[in-house]
Amino acid sequence: MTHDLSEDTRNILGLQLPTDPRWVNLAAMDIQAILTDHAYCEQKAALTCISLIQRYSDREKLVFDLSPIVTEEWGHFRLVLNELKKRNLSIGKQRKDIYVNKLIEFQKKGGREEDRMLDQLLTMALVEARSCERFKRLSEGLDDKYLRNFYRRFMESEAGHYTLFINLSETYFDKEKVRIRWNEWLFYEANIMDSIEVRGDRIH
Repeated sequence: MTHDLSEDTRNILGLQLPTDPRWVNLAAMDIQAILTDHAYCEQKAALTCISLIQRYSDREKLVFDLSPIVTEEWGHFRLVLNELKKRNLSIGKQRKDIYVNKLIEFQKKGGREEDRMLDQLLTMALVEARSCERFKRLSEGLDDKYLRNFYRRFMESEAGHYTLFINLSETYFDKEKVRIRWNEWLFYEANIMDSIEVRGDRIH
């Protein structure tokens, strides 16, 4: 995917703080919890894409680019749901997503509609980037070989998703503006990761 990006886009991708190495070990202790949270993350990603399509229906590229992502994210939800069923585990209740809620706090709420749209796209790019990084950790650190391969496939998919949201941002907004705001998001997200508790029952 990255070979299709502008040089500017390639330069601005990159999380500032890696996941705490303890996280994979904690996640491995309760596979039901991590699969449950993963399932709900995929569900929420699909719903968020639907919401963006509805809100920005006049942006043709956004509508056409996000439509297949809705299908893909919902397909991922079903894959994780089936994995739970295969292991005789229940999905359980959705948990409060502290990470995403803190990201939403940073979104511009007033002012120009264009600035709010950019922040919504960059929020999604960041969530997908962090998910990709977490899935990479699981694909390398779990003892269960099947789950390592399972999460390797998800990692590759998420990588494509976060570059898609950066591409959409560059389509509708000045590249330098995107670069500046993305760097602000990266700095803010690193502070979130540094401040929230390391928990193995959450994807984020």
